[in-house]
Amino acid sequence: MRFVDPEDSKYKDVAVDVVGEMEDLAGWILRLEEALTYDAVMMFAEAIKVARPIKHPTSINCQYNNNTFSSGTSIINFMKNLEYQGLTGTVKFDIRGFRTNFGLIITELKEGGITTVGTWNSTAAKPLNISRTYPGITDEDSDIRNRSFIVITTLTEPYGMEKVSTENLQGNDRYEGFAIDLIHELSLMRGFNYTFIIREDKSNGQFDNNTKRWTGMIGDLIDRKADLAITDLTITYEREEGVDFTSPFMMLGISILYQKPTTAPPGFFTFADPFAFEVWRLLMVACVGVSFVLFVLGRISSSEWENPYPCIEEPEYLVNQLDLRNCFWFMTGSIMQQGSEIELKSVATRMVAGMWWFFTLLMVSSYTANLAAFLTTENPDPHFTTFKELIHNAEAKGIEYGAKKGGATANFFRDKARDQPGSDYEKAWAYMEANKDRVMVNENKDGVEKAEKGNYAFFMESSSIEYETQRRCNLNQVGGLLDEKGYGIAVRKNETYRNSLSTAILMLQNSGKIDEIKRKWWQERRGWWAMFGKSV
Repeated sequence: MRFVDPEDSKYKDVAVDVVGEMEDLAGWILRLEEALTYDAVMMFAEAIKVARPIKHPTSINCQYNNNTFSSGTSIINFMKNLEYQGLTGTVKFDIRGFRTNFGLIITELKEGGITTVGTWNSTAAKPLNISRTYPGITDEDSDIRNRSFIVITTLTEPYGMEKVSTENLQGNDRYEGFAIDLIHELSLMRGFNYTFIIREDKSNGQFDNNTKRWTGMIGDLIDRKADLAITDLTITYEREEGVDFTSPFMMLGISILYQKPTTAPPGFFTFADPFAFEVWRLLMVACVGVSFVLFVLGRISSSEWENPYPCIEEPEYLVNQLDLRNCFWFMTGSIMQQGSEIELKSVATRMVAGMWWFFTLLMVSSYTANLAAFLTTENPDPHFTTFKELIHNAEAKGIEYGAKKGGATANFFRDKARDQPGSDYEKAWAYMEANKDRVMVNENKDGVEKAEKGNYAFFMESSSIEYETQRRCNLNQVGGLLDEKGYGIAVRKNETYRNSLSTAILMLQNSGKIDEIKRKWWQERRGWWAMFGKSV
């Protein structure tokens, strides 16, 4: 939905003055906030014109006094009664000052670009008016009914798997998985028949510059060995040059699969973790400061001076036990809750000692409680938390990283390295190319096994990472998504049944059926029990 029409001539004229771009681009660059600000200023200017002459203009300082503009209320009332044709449509306010009689343009991104498909008006009897029409069953839809398709897939968990059964299964009954169930649901909706064939090498397909031909499942589609291809097949620009894709049935992105961080080993100063460094520093300052105060009070208090020789009534000198060393020892003994042999005699020194004891009681209690929490809480030590940290710290920490050979993930890094020289993507691709025999794998399961062994980060699709982490407790996803893409069903170029399949996929998504199938194969079937070597 949008508030303004970027192609409106008035809107484009103002946009050119504001953003300083060419007329064709200015309307799309000017933000809604700027257009609303423009209309607000123009509306205020119109109200000023109507309200003239303003008597006794005064200078108002909004920061230092509470004076008000004498004509302000009149201007506000004029603005409520005005109707101004602005960049964002008709600007009109009700008696409370809220904008009324405004509309929104409803758009949709289609193959030809952004198209207006409806409008919404705040004051109309029927606010929403959709001009887009939904076609019913067309000739293209009827062409798919009762047809037989050869569907090629790969035995890649959880999209396609062989059934574990004691019976001798034949045909489509031999296979199960997310892709198998999805094709079955589509066949029920569109009334077609299907037969599954398996691509043994699990190659999705890429273009061979030497032979000028496509390999893998895409090559099988082009060579008419199959009519549909479904697995974890990513929709990419390169592949769309060879085949067409239906609407994506699953959205995902590239992320990092890595071992879960282990608990950090205890350090020499782990005992100090319950308090922050600033607390320890202030505690030390308090200890020294109170020791000095106790020393001063001990010197000026007559009760702290005593006769070293009780048998002599008038000694030559008196002694005082509260020197700096003993004062600091007294404070330390209080913190350790062990006391000391020093006895305070004066009222002043005993008051200081009492306040210090109460302070240490609180500090020791807080330390004990926090220490118990720290001892029962694990502090994981992750090797990295983002893609950038991995690329910059991999060599120092002895971490290798890679992806599936010839897959969409590897091609993503290849294209990013070409388009963004000097970026982290180029560094990553250069490393993977230089060490491809060691870090690049033929199948996703090989990369997962390498990641499970440790010190290896595997780039793969987030949906596959979600599936693996449900079954391997020592693996997890690190960082966010590096891109956003989707899995789709591949068909040959210009096949009429593509639109019918796309519409059916959208209907399954809207009904929640695809989410139900995903939950079945990601969590319920062959899920939690797989950690214990069992199958459900």
